[in-house]
Amino acid sequence: MTKEYKTITEISGPLIFIEKTEPVGYGELVHINLPDGTTKRGQVLDTSADIVAVQVFEGTGGLNEESGVVFSGETIKLPVSKDMLGRILSGSGEPLDGGPRIIPEDRVDVNGASMNPYSRMPPVDFIQTGISTIDGTNTLVRGQKLPIFSGSGLPHNEIALQIARQAKVPGSEEPFAVVFAAMGITNEEAQYFMEDFEKTGALERAVVFLNLADDPAVERLITPRMALTAAEYLAYEHDMHVLVILTDITNYCEALRQMGAAREEVPGRRGYPGYMYTDLASLYERAGVIKGRKGSVTQFSILTMPGDDITHPIPDLSGYITEGQIVVSRELHRKGIYPPINVLPSLSRLMNSGIGAGKTRDDHKAVSDQMYAGYAEGRDLRGLVAIVGKEALSERDQRILEFADLFEDRFVRQGRDEDRSIEDTLNVAWDILSELPEALLTRIDNKYIDKYHPAHKSN
Repeated sequence: MTKEYKTITEISGPLIFIEKTEPVGYGELVHINLPDGTTKRGQVLDTSADIVAVQVFEGTGGLNEESGVVFSGETIKLPVSKDMLGRILSGSGEPLDGGPRIIPEDRVDVNGASMNPYSRMPPVDFIQTGISTIDGTNTLVRGQKLPIFSGSGLPHNEIALQIARQAKVPGSEEPFAVVFAAMGITNEEAQYFMEDFEKTGALERAVVFLNLADDPAVERLITPRMALTAAEYLAYEHDMHVLVILTDITNYCEALRQMGAAREEVPGRRGYPGYMYTDLASLYERAGVIKGRKGSVTQFSILTMPGDDITHPIPDLSGYITEGQIVVSRELHRKGIYPPINVLPSLSRLMNSGIGAGKTRDDHKAVSDQMYAGYAEGRDLRGLVAIVGKEALSERDQRILEFADLFEDRFVRQGRDEDRSIEDTLNVAWDILSELPEALLTRIDNKYIDKYHPAHKSN
């Protein structure tokens, strides 16, 4: 359909409304020709018999009733190629690294195809991030969607970059790639991301999409879909195992709320649209492993909780859809501990599928349970010490209290470039557990104590 319409009746924020059109499809790509000769792109957001609402990606500045609107007859498509690896692109897929445009092997609809639940394979393969609090106690499994719940000012971006650099499947020679999408970030953050990827060499196996804070909010809604489309192409057409890192989902949801307000929709909780659950699910559910396909898509979504409130609609809905969460703690950050991941509210629902003999190590589950139990009790005892003093504790409780400090200082704390193997992580755990009397190791079978406990290994 190449007919040009000059029937714009209203311009409202990022939206324009066009009258008297022929039938157009939902999600259709639109070209808007401005009076000065430039062209902007948009997408059909809503369509009825009388009027069509179009969201404009580059903003509505310069548009007026004289602007011509052309409906392309197709949805937004991403040009994809294996040459995307090593490239830095804008949130709408344009090159930002000074390189040429990508010569496409194919053009793929960014909305993706829904994955048939029957064709999904249960995730079972362990992914090593090199971060002990994830690998040891909240293990990531290939094909899983595991969000990171953080707060403003916490080092979630550093954690994301460390995972992007270090993530691998141990002992596997299969091709592994990272797709990194940043939404609503500042220019300073964008420079930091680009420099880190280039300096560490991680860019060679990565595709980076950057949507900046001063880019139109509408583009923010497409950026994660662009990233997931690139990931699916690499996974299912080139048999690669792809880790997708999306940051920050909160900025994405704010753009969703902004678009809802511009469309004068009835708001839901805290002003967010009522369909936000469905919209987030359309992103998160694009992770998985498909029967008969060699590749996989695994997803880390980072979201900053407004006011550190885990009951806020964004983390609340994300928790329903995803398979657990990694929680970044302000308290640990204040103590100068990096990465400040609090294992107590964190959870990986698929952990048990990806650990154990032949995957990580036979003692992994028992060690994880014992570390968690000891740290949880130690944290409770800190509250008691604040009331009655340390001297009032029994010797057993004092040992547990010291264990909690050791756990934070030696297991949680690690360097920003420290890439711990799962063996290293479990060995550090045993070193800390050896500070407790063996009688307190109630969650570990004696056969593992005999095999791995430092006191027994040295005999």
